[in-house]
Amino acid sequence: MTRRARHIAGLAWIWSAGAISATCGPNERTAVTVRVALSHDASQRLAPQSSDESDVDAGSEIPYPVVRRAAAAVEQTSHGAKPQAAIVASFDGLGVGFVGPQGTATPRNPSDNTLAVGRDHIVQIVNTRMAIFTKKGTQFDTTGRVLYGPVETRNVFRGFGGPCEARNNGDAVVRYDQLADRWLIVMPIFSRLPVRQDEPRAGRSGEPAQRSVRGRAGQPGPATRLFEPSPPPPPAPGDSTAPRPPAPPREQGSYAMCYALSVGPDPFGPYYRYEFVRPLFPDYPRPAVWPDGYYVPTSTGDDVIQKHVCVVDRTRMLKGEDATEQCIVIDGVNFLNNADLDGQTLRPLGAPNIMMASGGTQLKRIMDDDGIYVWTLHVDWDDPAKTSLTGPTKVRVAPYHYLCDGQLTNCVPQPGTDRRLDAQGDKIMPRLVYRRIGRQESLVAVHSVNTAAGGGGVRWYEFRLDARRNVRLHQQGTYAPDSFYRWMASPAMDAGGNLAIGYSFGGTPHFAGQRLAARLANDPKGVLTLREAVLVEGEAPQTSTLRWEDYTQTAVDPSDDCTIWYVGDYLKKGATSYSTRIGAFRLPGCGGR
Repeated sequence: MTRRARHIAGLAWIWSAGAISATCGPNERTAVTVRVALSHDASQRLAPQSSDESDVDAGSEIPYPVVRRAAAAVEQTSHGAKPQAAIVASFDGLGVGFVGPQGTATPRNPSDNTLAVGRDHIVQIVNTRMAIFTKKGTQFDTTGRVLYGPVETRNVFRGFGGPCEARNNGDAVVRYDQLADRWLIVMPIFSRLPVRQDEPRAGRSGEPAQRSVRGRAGQPGPATRLFEPSPPPPPAPGDSTAPRPPAPPREQGSYAMCYALSVGPDPFGPYYRYEFVRPLFPDYPRPAVWPDGYYVPTSTGDDVIQKHVCVVDRTRMLKGEDATEQCIVIDGVNFLNNADLDGQTLRPLGAPNIMMASGGTQLKRIMDDDGIYVWTLHVDWDDPAKTSLTGPTKVRVAPYHYLCDGQLTNCVPQPGTDRRLDAQGDKIMPRLVYRRIGRQESLVAVHSVNTAAGGGGVRWYEFRLDARRNVRLHQQGTYAPDSFYRWMASPAMDAGGNLAIGYSFGGTPHFAGQRLAARLANDPKGVLTLREAVLVEGEAPQTSTLRWEDYTQTAVDPSDDCTIWYVGDYLKKGATSYSTRIGAFRLPGCGGR
């Protein structure tokens, strides 16, 4: 998420012992439970709200509301009894201590950590830098050797021209399209561009899909191999920082979204490149692979309740042809995730993509809900007016309260410092996993919630599609085996229907690190039955900022459809900035390929 984000929840909201249950359906009434306050007093005058998280008192935690009985009822309060998932690979990625062919780099915070896994390679993007690693298999005899990086993500657009080549932006995301064995890199442009003669009008909520303006004439042009820069020269004595390039002039035009798609399974390319003009700010992109398109939901910003979902024509991009992008604006909703397909089995022919969001609205101080909200999106590539968005439909779940009242709040305590870490508790985290096994179609979603023990837990859901393609809740649980914090999770489902969830773990006396819990397909519903696996323990507190990761990511290995990869942040002993740890897990009973 971009640094322009405002500190929404610097104020401490005072909560009664009761809870608010709110819904956003157009015809639904809001149910309110009124209870007598346990205590009351008169507070001191409120201080002005800060616009910079660095100005927030690091120790000013959010008051912890009472967890409703129905929410506590789905909490798993003990560890799984089965042996943990086998850790089959573990190595450090980008961050402090990383050294590659192009030297070293200290990425910005938060990391916006993303990971993709192909048949012989692993690609990682951390904010504005990328790296490529070996994966043991047919081409390499070891996993984790650095082949490329750290380099600016914009290197993949070298020679393409325009802002994609000129401006190296954060929030870039990498995906592996296992259906076609291609690498997809998506990079937003956050600074305004010069006004164009064909400057597009920003769409409005409720309007039909709008076809995006192409950023470059004749795109994609010839496929181009990934640029490999030489290692940078060592800094001059006494100079430990490289000079920053001059800031571009302030413009009044639109933003943009940049796509690079490899022509095959080699992450070094060549790549087809595309740019599409975005009149609305394209923050927090979450690309998803679907047979008819690459779906990329984004947020207009942290101070407005507006999201937009765009879809680019995957079929034409795979052929290196002129492709189009369509976008729809949706007001009054939380962060959206589009279904991201795991495995090789496709959804039924023509079935639309599915989007989900959590309920509540942090900007309106509504931190509770008892529903997950669902849309379907069908794209007509010939006529955007026939592209249809249906929803939202509320799927009732156990009630939940955003962990620490949502995003950009002082949440997770750390030993040895008053600085707490942000939990991004207001949203479903990437990825919204879609997996088809025979006739069974599952969707898996996760978010971070308050727990009865006073810590943070991972609320997870498996939804299934019925015969009429309605989304139904199949099982749910909140993983909270103790009073510590588990947050900012990412799920995956392997070919056997086994479920794994990676997440950050912390809370005094533990420094923030990374762990994973899992369950097998036929285990009792609502329980992560495998004991928690520790990918990496944190060794130091992060004191420079409350921002932590913003998101992280799982990926299923296309070579066997069983190995689940995960990446997350931690701090080494004595370090002041994060390192990242990449790990691979395998669950028992997955036959795969």
